[in-house]
This record gives sequence, structure tokens and C-alpha cells, in this order.
Amino acid sequence: MAAVQDGGSEPEGEKEPQPELPSDGSSAPAATPASKPEEQQQQQQQTLLAVLQFLKRNKLIESVDALRREAGLADEPDEAPGSEAGGGVGGAAAGSADSADASALLSRVAGAAQSGAASAPAKGGEDQPDVSVVLSAYSQQGDPSLYQVYYSGLKKFIESVLDCHRAELSQLFYPLFVHMYLELVYNNHESEAKAFFEKFSGDQECYYQDDLRVLSGLTKKEHMKGNETLLDFRTSKFVLRISRDSYQLLKRHLQERQNNQIWNIIQEHLYIDIFDGMPRSKSQIDSMSGSLAGEARREANKAKVFYGLLKEPEIEVPLDDEDEEAENEEGKPKKKKPKKDSMGSKSKKQDPNAPQQNRIPLPELKDSDKLDKIMYMKEATKRIRLGPETLPSICFYTFLNVYQGLTAVDFTDDSSLIAGGFADSTVRVWSVTPKKLRKVKSAADLSLIDKESDDVLERIMDEKTASESKILYGHSGPVYGVSFSPDSLWATDHYQPLRMFAGHLGDITCTRFHPNSNYVATGSADRTIRLWDVLNGHCVRVFTGHKGPIHSLAFSPNGKYLASGSTDGRVLLWDLGHGLMIGELKGHTDTVYALKFSRDGEILASGSMDNTVRLWDAFKAFDDVETDDFTAATGHIHLPDNSQELLLGTYLTKATPVIHLHFTRRNLLLAAGSYNSQ
Repeated sequence: MAAVQDGGSEPEGEKEPQPELPSDGSSAPAATPASKPEEQQQQQQQTLLAVLQFLKRNKLIESVDALRREAGLADEPDEAPGSEAGGGVGGAAAGSADSADASALLSRVAGAAQSGAASAPAKGGEDQPDVSVVLSAYSQQGDPSLYQVYYSGLKKFIESVLDCHRAELSQLFYPLFVHMYLELVYNNHESEAKAFFEKFSGDQECYYQDDLRVLSGLTKKEHMKGNETLLDFRTSKFVLRISRDSYQLLKRHLQERQNNQIWNIIQEHLYIDIFDGMPRSKSQIDSMSGSLAGEARREANKAKVFYGLLKEPEIEVPLDDEDEEAENEEGKPKKKKPKKDSMGSKSKKQDPNAPQQNRIPLPELKDSDKLDKIMYMKEATKRIRLGPETLPSICFYTFLNVYQGLTAVDFTDDSSLIAGGFADSTVRVWSVTPKKLRKVKSAADLSLIDKESDDVLERIMDEKTASESKILYGHSGPVYGVSFSPDSLWATDHYQPLRMFAGHLGDITCTRFHPNSNYVATGSADRTIRLWDVLNGHCVRVFTGHKGPIHSLAFSPNGKYLASGSTDGRVLLWDLGHGLMIGELKGHTDTVYALKFSRDGEILASGSMDNTVRLWDAFKAFDDVETDDFTAATGHIHLPDNSQELLLGTYLTKATPVIHLHFTRRNLLLAAGSYNSQ
């Protein structure tokens, strides 16, 4: 793989006005290799200080100590002599001594395979990196009156090349437009910047319109210093994936025209990932484009992912009471031996793609956990096998009179309880079975209970408090997520985070744990999906292709695939092992807020703000993908346009957006949303 490596920014007086363009077939050289390490080290130290300040301000002392231990820091950097006056990591006394440790610590904190310096804590207020350092690259500029000429010349050239190269080279338009505009604004050429924006902003792809609206508000140099979108765009190189033939055409054109202004921006702000082979088509490029920082680098998706399921513990399932006794030929009752569930026995085989059983320390099953698993296995024997000819029944729970205040919903795994989070900061829990919700008796009454009795769990409950719902108070703002813990994997004995994952360039909008508990997927407003290794915090997958913030994620039951939904109304399917998009489901006309696979993985259900639930043939979608089509060199495949073939059914509500979906253990589909009277 060849790539245009980044060129670090440098002081204004040290940069040549017209760097020589490369004339051979090698990748473009870095502009200033001598200054790059110093700048990166400075940014790393600033980011490290921001992380530590963020943790200390939130009183997460244990997390601070854990991070210091991982890097082997002897002293707290911001407690070193002179640190408060100096404002840097360790101040004048400890800045150089801890630089290597700071770099080691930061590499573990970031854990991001694609972006280095853009970690979540490094945003806003006193925690953000030095803005003057981040924006310093824009201090180098040419004649402002020629920016339109430079851009128009490149545009004219790209539009004149063959169609096969035009689609790939057109990816340059958006990042070059943004950086040229910002360079004009930074150097106080306001009128030229306005004219440049008005002339070329309409040429950009439609999925960048939200970013362009933010960019249009940056008309003065002062506006740039506090803008998070700008900092994200500047600190993370925009990634373009281009074939070698297309890249050679671009380089030859820039050499002939001596267009150094364009070449400087490519060196400093873009990362061109060059591959050998045929150029990609427009549809292939569009399917992977749209994120804030371009496409994912190919090396970001090459780490080994253990997507297989863990071996299930050996649990014997007794027969139901009505079948426990059977008469033999003499008419005498005969006890039958407990038998193992057939569904459970299949999952007890070791999956070759599964991680080691002890890779993540999981707690041992308690007796109550074993009883729950036995109940699950019993119900699994009565599960309906879904498919195109056997679609699930759907039960919809509509929240009335909430005035659009419902923000989150969840069901328990056994489908006995439903919880809702609301904008008024409350959490409400309902029982959807005849069994009512009760409080525990007072301490005085509990002391009178026989703790050895078989029904002790029933006796401790106060029947006087029984009701169909309960309201939980405690939050001071809108509740955007609710979740029932299916068992004790969740650590509640620490109030500090056990692991931090930093790397997204925008807010985290949804999360989902992998079925084997070794990975967690996150969707973000930066329009990317990341898969994180829980063991070490590393980002092992970066998926791009959505044109809006991601709001829903779902893993297939076998752990091999991931489905994602976004404000663009599309559902994308991903192969975790190969790190590639393998399917696109189109049909929704609004944000896809809910995704859920059936228990057997045959059906994928999607719920949207367009007031519909759609069912898709997941088995066919994955079965039609041939692994031979995976092109490791180019990192893409030909996506079939078969959404209508995979769509099994569309179910409309009267006026209720769908914000949550849940398959019961017997494959009944439950859906929930709040009625919209407007």
C-alpha cells in the first residue's frame, strides 16, 4: 500500500514558498520531517493534560491512578513543581522528563486506529488543545485572489478525465474546499472567503450540507477558535481511497501546472490511501463516503476480531412438571431423568472464531443465574422458527399523553417489564404481566421472616405496595438511555469508569455490547461506527458509509455481523471478520431508531421515525454474500441493490414513531413508541 503521508505544520519563516512536486512513482514525501515529531509530542502532552484534568475535575481519582500506573508515571504530571505556572504537562520541571511516559500513556488512552490526536476529552473550554497550534497550518497562504482560479482549474481537470477516474478524483472537492475556505478566513481575507464559499459550496455532495451550514457561520478568524467541528476536521486528516492510476493522473496534473497551493493542502490535511487495481465506481465510493473525516484507513480494519460465541456452561434442563411423571406399561409412575436442551447443546461446542474463555474475566454463574438459563432454554424449545413464510407477530406498546417526552425504552430479556426514560428526568417501569411490582418490606418486618423457607423471596416483598408501575426519581435532566441488566457482568461496585474509549469526533449516540462480551460497538454523530476491544481499549474496526448520525446498532446472534441505522434512513450490514460493508437496506424515509435480530438470526426488524416497522430477510442477505467477492487489496465489494427482494413486510402505525424493538424468547416481536398527535 502506498499513501500520501502527512506533512506536519511548521513556522512560517521555515517553509519554502514552492515545494518541489514529486516526479517519480513513489508516494509523496512529507513536507517537514524534522518538525513533525516535536509538534506531535507537544499535541500529545496537551491532550494528556486535558485527559488528566477532566478525570480529576470529575473526581475520578481511581481512573487517574490507573492511567498513571499503565504508563509507569512516577509523579502526577500536573502536580509537578511549576506546573500551574507553566500550563503544560509537568511545567518546566517535569515536561521533558515525562514526555516519553506521556506518549506511552496517550497511546493507551486514545486506543483509536484511525485518528490520533482527536480524543473526546480534548474538546471545549480549558481541556481543548492549544487552538493556535491546531490552526497554525492555515498561516501559510498564497495569493487570496487566486484561490478560485486554483480550485476551478482542478475542477476543470477532474471533469475532463475519463469517467472511471473522475469518480475517484471528485473525492478531493470537499476537503480541498473546506481547507481553502478556512485558510482564507484564518488570514482575514473575509471578502475572498465569502466569494469562494458562494461559488463552490453548491458543488459539494448533498450529505455534507449540514457541515457546510456550520462552516458558513465561520466568517472571521475569531469564530474559528471555539468551534468544535473545525477542531475535529483540522486534527484528523481527511482519508481518501484512490487507485494508483487515478493518483498518477492527479500528480501529473499538479506537476504540469505547478499548483503548489493545492499540493500543500493535500500534504498537510489529507491522507490518500492508494491501492492497486481498477478504480472504484461512483456507487462504490458513495456507499463508503459521508463521515466527518472521510473513509476509514484500510489498516484500521485489519486487526483480528474474535467474533465467535463463548462456550456455554454445562447446565442440565429438567422436564416440565406436567411431563415429569409418565406411566410405564404396568401403570406405575416412572421418574424421567433430566435431559439436556437441544438448543443449548449446540452452543456448547467451541467456536473456532471465539476468544479464549478467560480473555475477559466473567463472574461465575450463581444459582439464580442458572435458574434463569434453564428457563431460557425451556422457552427456546418452544421458539417459532422464523423465515419468509413464517413472519413474527408484532405487539406494539404505545405511550400516550407523553407529549413527545419519551426518549428511551427497554424490555427485560424475559419480556416481563418495560421501562421508559423521559424528558422530565424520570424513569418509569411497568409490569406487562399479571405480576405486579412491589417494594421490599421494612427492616423490622424482614427480621421476622424465616430466611430458610422456600418462598423467602416472596415473603420479603410488601404486598401493600403492589402496583402496575413505579416511578424512579434521581436524574436532573432528560433520560436518553435505559437498560435492564440481564445478569451480573455489569460492575456496580465502582463509580469510576472501568474503561474509556476515545477516538470519535462527535457525540456518542448509541452503544451495543457484542454477544461474547469482548467487544462494544459505538455509533456517533461523526457518522462512523467503531468496534472497541474491551480488554485493552483498542479500536479494532472503523466503519464509514452512513450520511448522518448513527442511532441504532444490532449484532447478529452468532456475533459475525453488525447492523446499523442512521438519520439517512438506511440500514447498513457489516461483516466484522473482514471489516467490510456487505449490504444496504433501503426503504425507510426517516431516522432508523431501532434494530433487532430475531433470536435465531433469520429476521432483522427495523423501526423508524417514519412510523413503520420493517422486516428483512437477514438469512438471505448474509447468505448471498460470497466471501470470494471480498477484495482485500481495495477493501470493497460490489453491493447488490436487492432491498426490495429482502423486504418481507412493512407495518405502519397510525402516528407513532418506533424507537425500540425487542424479540421475546419465543420470537414474538415487541415494539414501542410514543403517539404523536401533531
